[in-house]
Amino acid sequence: MAGSGQIRQLKRRIRSVQSTQKITRAMEMIAASRIMRAQARVRAARPYAEQIHEVIKGLAVSNEVRNHPLLTVREPASVAVIVNTSDRGLAGAYNANVLKVAERTIRDEESAGRSVDLYVIGAKGAGYFAYRGRRPRDVWEGVSDSPTVDAASIVAEQVMERYADEELDRVWLVYTDFKSSLTQVPVRMELLPVKPEEFGGGEEISPEFLFEPSQAELLDRLIPRYVEAKVFHSLLESSASEHAARQRAMKSATDNAKEVADNLSRIMNAARQEQITTEITEIVGGAEALGS
Repeated sequence: MAGSGQIRQLKRRIRSVQSTQKITRAMEMIAASRIMRAQARVRAARPYAEQIHEVIKGLAVSNEVRNHPLLTVREPASVAVIVNTSDRGLAGAYNANVLKVAERTIRDEESAGRSVDLYVIGAKGAGYFAYRGRRPRDVWEGVSDSPTVDAASIVAEQVMERYADEELDRVWLVYTDFKSSLTQVPVRMELLPVKPEEFGGGEEISPEFLFEPSQAELLDRLIPRYVEAKVFHSLLESSASEHAARQRAMKSATDNAKEVADNLSRIMNAARQEQITTEITEIVGGAEALGS
């Protein structure tokens, strides 16, 4: 027979689950609003990246770009892998998926006899590799939620400087590409060396333009900015993907909490009905005993 103690315990559990449901629902709504802002930032950054690419293509027609140190192709012996994860959890399989791609990239490079330097963006990635005894060369935290151009420049400058000094022969960038609110795909991109083919097909800039500094010097300055723009784009895509993954995870948690609360309510109602039925039976039995 269900007692008052069991009913009180069920009530406490229902209140606890409903409180959790309110929290996950609030987090879902926050993540949804941040997705919109992250998508807007991706769209706002796109014209700059496209324009700098077009300018480099125009300059590359009349200037030799293959001599730039960031375009120099060498036989890989030392490789860097930049892994873009989040600072916070509760985002479903977002971090696990991108870390799988990073692990596979590291494993492929090390199996080919190359040394790998690891750069990690996000506390979750840093904790993951620290637990496995792999110490990153550098870690940046507090970047993933709302990326900035300055943060992208800091990341890009480190690997560009080492690549130009021939300390690195290849740089991979692992991040999550935002396709839609339902689809985010972890990808890896070869950040360095920059492929000269990326600047092909441009139209020569009109001689009516006067360049100060010279076209060649301007090209030397723009190629690093192009690399920084690619890093910034990856940060923005990962940020939008993180918020989308968190929204889905919190929606699933909210739905599960509602289901658990409903099940507990049914159990409590059945227990209460059993208690009421027992009490009525005892009253009726007592009345019959008195009447006889």
